[in-house]
Amino acid sequence: MKPSGIRAASAILFFASSLCAANALAADLPVGSPAPTFTLPSQDNSPISLGDYKGKWVVLYFYPKDKTSGCTKEAHNFQKDLDKFKAANAVVLGVSLDTADSHKSFCTQESLTFKLLADPEHKVVDAYGVPVMTHGDMKYAMRQTFLISPSGKIVKIWPEVDKDLNGQDDAILATIASGK
Repeated sequence: MKPSGIRAASAILFFASSLCAANALAADLPVGSPAPTFTLPSQDNSPISLGDYKGKWVVLYFYPKDKTSGCTKEAHNFQKDLDKFKAANAVVLGVSLDTADSHKSFCTQESLTFKLLADPEHKVVDAYGVPVMTHGDMKYAMRQTFLISPSGKIVKIWPEVDKDLNGQDDAILATIASGK
């Protein structure tokens, strides 16, 4: 095998082992289990805890990076349906490895009114088993969504959100409606 072939094979093995590790983490948090509790700062630096929303459905979505095209589209999809989520007794919380200041800028620029939570040390990302990827010196969480019931249990996990982000909010709302 040529040296470039060895590097490619090593990269494939590393990627495969990373996926296996990520799947092992996700398997530790099955549907029906209690959602890990957390407190993180939001875009206005106020602490937001999962317990603040007891009695409500919580859409906890993890996304890679503020101000990127896919993450902006996903945030706008949630924003456009925010009244539907409120009517369904649900809140939307976004989590990324960005800082609260980055979230503040993103929310201001994009007119986002729901809470974005800063997890730069990926404590909550890790607690939910969301894979963290590295690109150069940048780390980011993979795009995943968890639906948490009003009693604090994980109802559904979307481990691979459609790259086009079409229909995610509708699927979540339908799952909430079927749970009533």
